[in-house]
Amino acid sequence: MAFCEVSQDQSAGTPAAAGDFGFKVLTASDPEAKKTKLAAELANGRLAMMAIIGMFFQDGLTGSAWGDWANYTASPLRAFENELGVQAPVGFWDPAGFTADGSTENFARRRQTELKHGRISMLATMGYITPEITGKFPGYLSPSAGLKFADVPNGLAAISKVPAAGWGQILAYMAFCEVSQDQSAGTPAAAGDFGFKVLTASDPEAKKTKLAAELANGRLAMMAIIGMFFQDGLTGSAWGDWANYTASPLRAFENELGVQAPVGFWDPAGFTADGSTENFARRRQTELKHGRISMLATMGYITPEITGKFPGYLSPSAGLKFADVPNGLAAISKVPAAGWGQILAYMAFCEVSQDQSAGTPAAAGDFGFKVLTASDPEAKKTKLAAELANGRLAMMAIIGMFFQDGLTGSAWGDWANYTASPLRAFENELGVQAPVGFWDPAGFTADGSTENFARRRQTELKHGRISMLATMGYITPEITGKFPGYLSPSAGLKFADVPNGLAAISKVPAAGWGQILAYMAFCEVSQDQSAGTPAAAGDFGFKVLTASDPEAKKTKLAAELANGRLAMMAIIGMFFQDGLTGSAWGDWANYTASPLRAFENELGVQAPVGFWDPAGFTADGSTENFARRRQTELKHGRISMLATMGYITPEITGKFPGYLSPSAGLKFADVPNGLAAISKVPAAGWGQILAYMAFCEVSQDQSAGTPAAAGDFGFKVLTASDPEAKKTKLAAELANGRLAMMAIIGMFFQDGLTGSAWGDWANYTASPLRAFENELGVQAPVGFFDPFGLTKDGDTAAFQRRRATELKNGRVAMLATMGYITPEYVRFPGFCSPSEGVKFADVPNGLAALGKVPAGGWMQILLFLGLVEKSLYTYDPTRAPGDFKNAGVLGVPNGSTMAPGESRNRKLNSELANGRLAMMAIMGMFFQDGLTGSAWGDWANYVDSPLRAFENELGVQAPVGYFDPLGMSKDGDVTAFKRRRESELKNGRVAMFAAMGFITPEYFRFPGYLSPAKDLKFADVPNGLAALGKVPFTGWIQIFLFCGMVDFGLYRADESRDPGDYANGGILGVPNASGPMADSEGRKRKLNSELANGRLAMMAITGMLFQNGITGTTGPAMWGF
Repeated sequence: MAFCEVSQDQSAGTPAAAGDFGFKVLTASDPEAKKTKLAAELANGRLAMMAIIGMFFQDGLTGSAWGDWANYTASPLRAFENELGVQAPVGFWDPAGFTADGSTENFARRRQTELKHGRISMLATMGYITPEITGKFPGYLSPSAGLKFADVPNGLAAISKVPAAGWGQILAYMAFCEVSQDQSAGTPAAAGDFGFKVLTASDPEAKKTKLAAELANGRLAMMAIIGMFFQDGLTGSAWGDWANYTASPLRAFENELGVQAPVGFWDPAGFTADGSTENFARRRQTELKHGRISMLATMGYITPEITGKFPGYLSPSAGLKFADVPNGLAAISKVPAAGWGQILAYMAFCEVSQDQSAGTPAAAGDFGFKVLTASDPEAKKTKLAAELANGRLAMMAIIGMFFQDGLTGSAWGDWANYTASPLRAFENELGVQAPVGFWDPAGFTADGSTENFARRRQTELKHGRISMLATMGYITPEITGKFPGYLSPSAGLKFADVPNGLAAISKVPAAGWGQILAYMAFCEVSQDQSAGTPAAAGDFGFKVLTASDPEAKKTKLAAELANGRLAMMAIIGMFFQDGLTGSAWGDWANYTASPLRAFENELGVQAPVGFWDPAGFTADGSTENFARRRQTELKHGRISMLATMGYITPEITGKFPGYLSPSAGLKFADVPNGLAAISKVPAAGWGQILAYMAFCEVSQDQSAGTPAAAGDFGFKVLTASDPEAKKTKLAAELANGRLAMMAIIGMFFQDGLTGSAWGDWANYTASPLRAFENELGVQAPVGFFDPFGLTKDGDTAAFQRRRATELKNGRVAMLATMGYITPEYVRFPGFCSPSEGVKFADVPNGLAALGKVPAGGWMQILLFLGLVEKSLYTYDPTRAPGDFKNAGVLGVPNGSTMAPGESRNRKLNSELANGRLAMMAIMGMFFQDGLTGSAWGDWANYVDSPLRAFENELGVQAPVGYFDPLGMSKDGDVTAFKRRRESELKNGRVAMFAAMGFITPEYFRFPGYLSPAKDLKFADVPNGLAALGKVPFTGWIQIFLFCGMVDFGLYRADESRDPGDYANGGILGVPNASGPMADSEGRKRKLNSELANGRLAMMAITGMLFQNGITGTTGPAMWGF
C-alpha cells in the first residue's frame, strides 16, 4: 500500500492526483473515453464502499459477512414467513420494513388491501386488453346521451367520455362490494373470501393454493396497470407506438447487424440508452468474439461425442493420448500446462495479429476470412448477421452445457441420476408417450403434487374432447354438407344458412347458445368428478372411449389424450386461419402480395406439393437468396445422386478389377462398401477426391446470372440448348436430387447403426416384429408389412385385435364391392319397400342409394349388423381372429369347418389378401362414385381430358385401351409422348433381342471362339447373368460401340417422322431394305404387334433376370419344363 502511495507524484495538477497512474485499462489516452471510465470507476467505488461497510458491520455483529437467517429466531419478520404470498424464489419480501413491528393486525389489514388492489388491477388490466381484441359491446352506453360503446376510447381517454351517471353507477357498485359483507378482523371476507368459490374453496389447502395464485396474479396486474397508465399517459396508447419515438437514442442502432425478426432491436438492460456509437461498436466487437469462441466451444463439446477423438498422443512427453482426455469440464485438469500455454498463445496471436482499432475491418469482425464475410457488402452483411445469431445461440448453449456438466458431470446429463426428482412421480402416468416421454417444459409438476397433476389431467381431457368435437365441427360440414331443414324454425334460419367456422357465432340465435351452454353444464354436473372418482380420471361410463378391462382402458385413454392434444393444436390453428383469412382452409388466391409468389413458377415447384417452404426461408422474397439456395440444392442433389449410386453399384455390378493404390498394395476389392470405406481409402485418394471437387467448384464462373449459377455446366445430357427441354430436365434432376438426399441420409444412418446400408433382417433376432412374421397374411413379395410400426411393441393381444378388425373390414369390403358390381348385371324383382312403393329397380347403384333406402331399411341393416356382431358371431379371445365358434365355411352358421393344415392356411391367406384388395377397391369406388356419380365412371364424360390426345395412337389395344396409370401423359404434351413412345420402342426391341438371347443359346450356339486371344469359346460362355463375368473387356467395348453406332449413326431420330420410324430402316430394321408397307392397315397392325411383343418382352426379360439372379436357373429349368 505504501509503495502504491509514494511511487508516483500525486501533488495537485498531476495525472496521478486525478486518478491516472498510467494503467490504461482503467483510463485511456482518449480524454472522453478516460472520462467515461473514471466516472464508472467512481460509481463502482461508491457502491463498494457501501458494501464493505455493510459487510464489516454484519461480520462484526454476527461473525459472518453473509449472516445466517437461522440465527434471527426473534426477528418480528418470523411472524409472517408462512403467510400467503410468500413464494419462491424471493420468500418473504419486505424491503421497506412495513412489518418490522411484528403487528399481525397491521399485516392482515395490508394483506386485505393488497388483495383488493390486486383484484381491481386484474379487472382494469383486462379492461384495457379486452376491447382491443374482442371489440366493444354493440348499442348504447347511454341512450339518453346518445353515447355508444363504440364511441368510448380505450384507456385513460375514456375517463372524460363516461357520463356522470356512469361514474355514479361505478362508485355505487364499488360501495356495494365494500359494505355488503362484514370485513372486520377475523371474518372470512377480511381474508379475501367473499363466498365466490371459483377463487377460493371449501377445502383449506385448495383455498390456500388459489389465494396464493390470486395474490401473485394481482401483484403482476398492479405492475401491469401502472405500466399501462404511464404508457397511456405519455403516448396516448397503452400499447405505445414505436413510430412516435423518433428522438430515441435506440433509433441509432435499429438498422445495425443483429437486429432480426421477430424481436427487432433488443436491449432490455438499456446498454445503448446513451446513443454512443463507439460503445455500441465496442460491445458488438466483443459479442462477435464471444460468439465465435462459444461456437467453437459448443462444437468442441459435441464433436468428440459423435466422431470420436483424434488417434495418437496429445502430449508424447507426458504419455497423454487424445483418448485419455475426457469431454467437457473434466478435460481442464487433464490438459498439461504446455497445452494451456499453446491455447493462450494462439488466443493472443488472434487478438494482436490484426489492427482492431475503431473503424478497421477487424473491429467489425472481418479478419479477411471470406467464408464468414465477403467482398460484396450485402453478402457480407447477411453472413455476419447469421454469424451473430448463431453466436448468440452458441453462448446460450455453452452456458447450459457448463451448468449441466458442472452439476451432473456430463453435458448431456443422465436421467437415471435424478432419482429424487418430483417429475419421477408422473413418468408412468397416462399421456407419457414416445418419443417425448414425460414432457413438462413449463415445470407445472415441479412441486410433485399428485392432486394438482390429477386436476390438470382432468382439464386436459376435457379440453381435448371439446377440441376434437370442434375440429370435426369445422371439417364435417365442408365434406358431408349440412343438415337439411331448419336450425330455428321460429327465426326462419336453415342449417344451410349458417356459415362454417367463426362466422357462425353471430348466426346462431341466443336460444341456440343457451342450449349449448345448458348441455355443457349438464355434462359438467351430471356426474361426481371429485378426486378419486372414475369421472375425475375421464371415465364417464361411455365404454367406446374407455373399457372395463384396465389395460384396454389405459390404452384407449392414452390414445384419446394424444388425439386431444393434436386437436387442441389443430383447432387453435383453424381459429387463427379463420380469423385472419375468413376461412379455416385459407385460399392461396387471396395472398396476392405474398413474397412466396415470387418463386411459385421456379424450377422444383412440382405437384402435388407445389411451392414448399415450411421453414420460411423465402419469406423475405429475396431472389438472390433463393438463387443461392437453389444452386446449393442442385450441388447437394448431384453429390447425393453420385453417393447413392456409389453405395448401390458395387453391391450389384461388383468392384473394379486391379489396384486402387498399387504403392499401398490396396485392391478395389479390399475396400468395403459404405462408411467402412472411409478408413480404407489412403490419404492420397482423399487428396484426389478433394482436388476433383475443387476443380468442379472453381473451373467455371458461378457468379449470379451465369449459366453455371443456374446449374448449367454445359453437360447437355442434364441440360439442353432448348429452354423448355432444359427446364424439364433440370426439374427432373431437382426431384431426383431431393430423393437422393433423403436416400443417402437414410443409408448413412442404416450403415452407421447396423454396419450395412441394406441392413440384415437376420440380425434383428430380438425385434418384436419377429413375433408376427409367421402369422396369416404374411405373404410374398412384401413379407410382414407394418410401415407405421403398429406392432413394434410386440403386443400379441393388440395384434389379434387388429387382425380381427382387418378381417371384418375385409369381409364387409368384399360384400360391398360385390354389392356395387352385381346390380349392374342383375337385380331382385319386386319391391324393396312395399309400403313406400320403392322397387329394387328404383334404387340406384352406389352412393346415390343412401338417399333412397327408407328409414326402416336402414334400421334392418343396423339390426342385422348388431345381430351378427353381438349374437351370431361373438368374439372369443381363445380362438384365432375371425374364427367364430358357430361359423362354418364361407360364414354359413353351424356349417362345415375346414380341417387344420396347409389347405386351410392357404384359403385363410387368400381371404385376407382378397379382403385387402376389396378395401382398396371399395375406397376407389366410393371416390369415383362421389366425384363422377358412377363407380365405373363414363369415359364419354371426359371430353376435355388431355388423355384424349393419345387414345388413337399406336399401342392402344383391347381389352385395356389407353393405359397410363401413372399419369405420365396427363399434361397432353405430344412431344413428351413421342419421346416416351420412341424410348418404349427401343426398350421393347432390345428386350425382344435379350429375351431371344436367353432362350436361343439353350438350343443353339455359335461354333468356334468368342475371343481367340483369350482362348474363350462361345460354348464356354454360360447363359444368363453369369455371362457378364465371362465376356472380356474388349467384348464390352464392341457392344457399346455397336449400340452407339445404331443410336447415333445408323438410325437417327427424326422429329418429322413417327417414333421408331427411321429414314434408312427397312422392314425388321434391315438397313436400306424395302421401305414402308403400302397397306396402311396392315402396317398399323404390324406396328401394334411390335409394340405388344416389345411390352411382353420387357416383362419377360425382367422376370428372367430376377429368376436367374435369385435362383441361378436358366433354360428349361427356368421355363419350368
